[in-house]
Amino acid sequence: MRYLTAGESHGPQLTTIIEGLPAGLALEASDIDEHLARRQKGYGRGRRMQIETDRAQILSGVRHGKTLGSPIALVVENKDWTHWTKIMGAEPLTEDEESEVRRKITRPRPGHADLNGGIKYGHRDMRNVLERSSARETTVRVAAGALAQKILKDLGIQIACHVKEIGGVIAQEQSDLTASEVREKSEQSEVRCVDPEASEKMKSAIDDAKKNGDSIGGVVEVIVENVPAGLGSYVHYDKKLDARIAAAIMSINAFKGVEFGLGFEMARLPGSKVHDEIAWSEEKGYYRKSNRLGGFEGGMTTGMPIVVKGVMKPIPTLYKPLESVDIDSKEPFSASIERSDSCAVPAAAVVAEAVVAWEIAAAICDQFDSDRFDQLKKSVDEHRAYAKDY
Repeated sequence: MRYLTAGESHGPQLTTIIEGLPAGLALEASDIDEHLARRQKGYGRGRRMQIETDRAQILSGVRHGKTLGSPIALVVENKDWTHWTKIMGAEPLTEDEESEVRRKITRPRPGHADLNGGIKYGHRDMRNVLERSSARETTVRVAAGALAQKILKDLGIQIACHVKEIGGVIAQEQSDLTASEVREKSEQSEVRCVDPEASEKMKSAIDDAKKNGDSIGGVVEVIVENVPAGLGSYVHYDKKLDARIAAAIMSINAFKGVEFGLGFEMARLPGSKVHDEIAWSEEKGYYRKSNRLGGFEGGMTTGMPIVVKGVMKPIPTLYKPLESVDIDSKEPFSASIERSDSCAVPAAAVVAEAVVAWEIAAAICDQFDSDRFDQLKKSVDEHRAYAKDY
C-alpha cells in the first residue's frame, strides 16, 4: 500500500490518493470522519479548529460501501479557502493585485521550514513554503490512516493512542490497561490522557503557556494489540517494520524523537532487565514474559503489543515571537505570526496513531495475499495458527 497527499493549508482542499487497499473491505465516509473529528479535538487548539469541520469525500475506489481494489481518492475541503482565494489562487496576479493581496512573507519563523524551504526551492515569499509545510497536511494523513485502521479492526487488531506528558507534567503508568481501555479513557480527556489528575495539571500548563504567549510540547504513545508475529523482516534495513514506524512517527510535524518499549531507558539498564524472556503455552502459543522491547525483535513483530512513543517539540509559532532576519533587508525582526495552537500534543497523538496504523496495515498487505479482503483475513488467520503451533 502507498499514498500521496496534496494541498496547502489555505488552499481549496487537501487530497490523498491511496493505492493497494484490498477489494471487498467495507468502507464508508463515517469511518474516516470519526478520526478526522478526533484530530480536531484537544485542549489548547487554536482558532482554525473553530473554522473547519473536517469531512472526507470519497471520490473513487469505493462503490456501494465496499472498496474496489482500485486507487481511492479522498478530499477534505478547507472552508477557510473563501477568505484566501486571491492570496492562494492558481491564477497569476495583476500588478495592482500583487501589492494588495499577496501578503508576502519575508521573515522566516524560527523552528519552521520557512528559511530552509525558501533556500531549497528559491522562494522569496515564505508563504510558498509554510502553506505546504503546515501541520494542516496531517488531516489527510489521518484520513489515510483511518482506512488502515479499518483493515486492522476487521482483522481483530486493536490500536489506541494517549498522551504521556505535556509541558513536564507526566501521567502515571497505566500498563495494565488494554488498548481498548486506553482508547475509551483517553477519549474522555480533553488532553487525551488516561490519568485524570495529570489531565488537569496538563490543562493548567497549557493555560499558563497561552497566557505567556508561549507553547509547550509533550510525549504521545501508541499501543497496538493482537498484531501477528513475524511482520517486517531482518534481511534488509528497509524491511524492518520498527524502522518504518520510527520514520513515520518522525515524519509528523514537530516530532523530534521516537522510542519503542523502554526506549532510551535501556541505555541505563543491564541486559537482564531489558530483554523479554520467551515462554509457550497451549492456549497462547509463544509469548514473552514481559514487553520491554515494545513488541519488536530483529525488526519484526513478536506478537506482543507494539508500544511506541513520540516526542513532540513545542510548536514554534509563538504569540511572543522569536527574533528572525528579513530575507530582503537582512535586518532583524520579530518573526511573523500565523494562527497557532499553544499545544497540539493531544491532536498529534491521533496523527501518530494514524501513521502507525498505516505502517502495520501496509506490512500486513505486503506479507499476505491482499487483493481481496476475504483472502487477506484467511491468510492472516492461517499465519496466526501456524505461529502458535510452530
